[in-house]
Amino acid sequence: MGRGVNQILAQLSATLPPATMSSAYSFNGRVALVTGGGSGIGRAVCQLLARDGARVVVTDINLKGAEETLQLISGSSQHLALQMDVTQKDAVEAVIAAAREKLGAPPSLLVNSAGIAKLEPFLDVKQDRLNAIIDINLKGTFLVTQAVTKALLEKEQETEGETGAVVNIASMCGKTGLKYASHYAASKGAVISLSKTCAAELAGKGIRVNCVLPGLIATPMSQLIPEKSVQSHNSKNPLGRPGRPEEVAEVVVFLLSGRSSYMVGACVEVSGGTDM
Repeated sequence: MGRGVNQILAQLSATLPPATMSSAYSFNGRVALVTGGGSGIGRAVCQLLARDGARVVVTDINLKGAEETLQLISGSSQHLALQMDVTQKDAVEAVIAAAREKLGAPPSLLVNSAGIAKLEPFLDVKQDRLNAIIDINLKGTFLVTQAVTKALLEKEQETEGETGAVVNIASMCGKTGLKYASHYAASKGAVISLSKTCAAELAGKGIRVNCVLPGLIATPMSQLIPEKSVQSHNSKNPLGRPGRPEEVAEVVVFLLSGRSSYMVGACVEVSGGTDM
């Protein structure tokens, strides 16, 4: 199960271009909150935001994973690693309060990367599994975005001109559907709709909202995918391989930066051309 992703990336490691170590972006000490920062795409986003000058609040339901990410990012003393259950409003608000107390400002950059997945036939999906996936993938994105936005708008009343940016991690399957992942695909389709709706409402308040639609990316979550399915994906993918977390993270950082200042409600596909 899932060995294909790592095997293929290992074979390609000698020919793939290295992850960039420099950037034209500068976030000048702005506070960034990343959910699901303990692994995968979320971890890569934390690393690149720190590279580009942000003070990062790494959050994850798995505190150990968040702390491991903290040790991987530059200037770790300037950042925080906190446990957060994105499905609990009180927990989300507590993290924002902690960030404000320790870093002096609420987050003005937000990346909603927390998510779970499960492969199973539609007719076999139990209600508790459906609830868990919807709660984390959709409700969590909703609650965190709402709480961060409210905190940022309160800050704007104190310091005029503050702006923010939000990037939600959806999925290509939220657009195309995915066999044996009905609940996951539905939750990610909802994240796309939520992103566009929030974008329309918040743009006038100085907060841009966009989302990213990754294809198959080599993350711990992708280990759920059978090797046969990975091989099938690669045969249809113009690049012939899964993506790397940092390849998604670079797009996320662009959408958070001023270089994407005219992008609002965009859903950017990062799929290597699969399903284009």
